[in-house]
Amino acid sequence: MHSLYYQAVDSMTIDDVNHFERAGVLPIAFSLFHYTNMHDASFMMLSGEMPIWSSDWQERVRMAVNDHGKELTVSEMENQRIGDYEAFKDYQRTVFDRTEAYLRTIDPEEFTRVIFARPFPPAIASTYSARCAGEPGITVLDGFECWIYQHGLRHMGEIELARGLVGLGGMTS
Repeated sequence: MHSLYYQAVDSMTIDDVNHFERAGVLPIAFSLFHYTNMHDASFMMLSGEMPIWSSDWQERVRMAVNDHGKELTVSEMENQRIGDYEAFKDYQRTVFDRTEAYLRTIDPEEFTRVIFARPFPPAIASTYSARCAGEPGITVLDGFECWIYQHGLRHMGEIELARGLVGLGGMTS
């Protein structure tokens, strides 16, 4: 899946990702940053490693809205733009490389570790991962499948659709 994101960012310009179509339609910059930044934050619960995103990265990437937007409104996130596209690509690659390196070395038993036990708190109970969780709760495997993989595919679908709005074609058939 990471290869789809690399293909996407390498085949778009900063003008493509920052294009504002109309009210209610989020720019590609939102989907790119939201997924990458949520991936970065979620990784902490999966691995125990702190997120990479910092004030130094914000100074380099210059996101118009320094927030992944999970708790913000569509109208607030319509303003999302990437200031330095090459720096964003560096951030994305750093996040993805860290995850891939971790997955190459993880002890398979770690996948069964429960991150959130049942009963889930309200903020977790309404999530897709809660629907996928087994009886004990949300495990590390659920987190990788839901927070990294499924979430990534969801936003890649948005990116593929939005590519059409800026005159680019889809990337897969």
